[in-house]
Amino acid sequence: MSTGKILLGVLAGVAAGALLGVLFAPDKGTVTRKKIIKKGDEYADSLKEKFNEYMDTISERIDDVKNEDYAEDLKEKFNEFLDSITDKTEDIKEDVSDFAEQKRSKSKESKKGFKTAPG
Repeated sequence: MSTGKILLGVLAGVAAGALLGVLFAPDKGTVTRKKIIKKGDEYADSLKEKFNEYMDTISERIDDVKNEDYAEDLKEKFNEFLDSITDKTEDIKEDVSDFAEQKRSKSKESKKGFKTAPG
């Protein structure tokens, strides 16, 4: 589910809860209507603000993607990442080879021990 849909659902739930709370409050009708109008205006302003922030964020991301420098930075970072993985893979290969060689040496030593032991 998208963030926009979740945000809209949460805001709708908050607005409905506030409206029900005001409607069941023990105030006169005129006071209740004023509270409803005031809360409605507050929620509308809050929703407009959130929507504008969301749109600004999207616009910034679109501008970043359009920016050629961003694409070059991304390529460079990706290539650095690949180089890092290659280096680490080589290190692991060397470690595995060293470990295997140590095990082979120990195995040969063990076999020599069995051959020379009196039986």
